[in-house]
Amino acid sequence: MELYLYRREHAAWAFFDRWYSWAIRSRLKPMVEVAMMLKRRIKNILTYVKLRTTNAKSEAINSTIQWIKYTARGYRNVANFITAVYFHCGVLNMNPFAT
Repeated sequence: MELYLYRREHAAWAFFDRWYSWAIRSRLKPMVEVAMMLKRRIKNILTYVKLRTTNAKSEAINSTIQWIKYTARGYRNVANFITAVYFHCGVLNMNPFAT
């Protein structure tokens, strides 16, 4: 978890390198498996350290779109489906008067 606290990619890589060598030498099978899994995904982890973004917002929007599709149980045409997505996901101001 300490790896995710780093702000600079180079420092995070140096920390991971030290931790990885320790975990591999520990001879604890669960630690070795986790270390190897993180090694395969280190580019993604370093991208997070650099940019501080995740795909959580896009996953939430996708979940909402899937819910819209499920609750309608089909649309007559694509335009109606697109309108429903805009309505539910568009954060529209439905107030008829400007406040």
